[in-house]
Amino acid sequence: MACILHIETATEVCSVAVSKDGELIFQREETKGPSHAVLLGTFVDEATKELRSKGLKLDAVAVSCGPGSYTGLRIGVSEAKGLCYGLNIPMIAIGTLKLMASAVAKKGLVDPAILLCPMIDARRMEVYDALFDSQLTLVRDVKADIIDETSFIEILKDQKIAFFGNGSAKCKDALQSPNAIFVENVYPSAIDMVDLAEDVFAKKEFVDSAYFEPFYLKEFVATIAKNKVLPPHQNVK
Repeated sequence: MACILHIETATEVCSVAVSKDGELIFQREETKGPSHAVLLGTFVDEATKELRSKGLKLDAVAVSCGPGSYTGLRIGVSEAKGLCYGLNIPMIAIGTLKLMASAVAKKGLVDPAILLCPMIDARRMEVYDALFDSQLTLVRDVKADIIDETSFIEILKDQKIAFFGNGSAKCKDALQSPNAIFVENVYPSAIDMVDLAEDVFAKKEFVDSAYFEPFYLKEFVATIAKNKVLPPHQNVK
């Protein structure tokens, strides 16, 4: 058991929590983002002040490592790296989709026989997703899927699947099978990282904070506003 700071910034939600011996002792969360660059440092500062007031020291930092928002993940992992380096403590990486599946399973939101499919919005009809059973065993690998009426069709013939996360709402019209179940108001949160992080800490399955990179799944592609594009005849020097 340990004192662990948990950071989650993979979606529009920014959250920070601290657990001591598996019990939550601090939490801050903002769901109306994205404003991670402003909020995360403030939340972490409040968490460290709370620790000092209780005479506690951190044993590790856990961070949700993706897939998800490129910018959000970069901010969260950078903060975790800085803390681990400065405090000389280990870093724990928690997969964001597994984190979401764990929250649904732990809260008993669906029957244990139903497969769990967390979905994170990747714009248009694309989502980052994976399939887990109720024991969090990975049934289908993490993918970037473009959802249409044929998605998951073979599995849905014989098996119920619970879809949730900020990517699932836009998939309701496409996934018309009676075996497709949609669970609302599920998002990755630092408060749901506690059990997963404690398990990793006990097994000492830490990542190298000096070289670790978030699991972006896809390369970041910058876009340029149309009014910023130069006409073909203009040259940039």
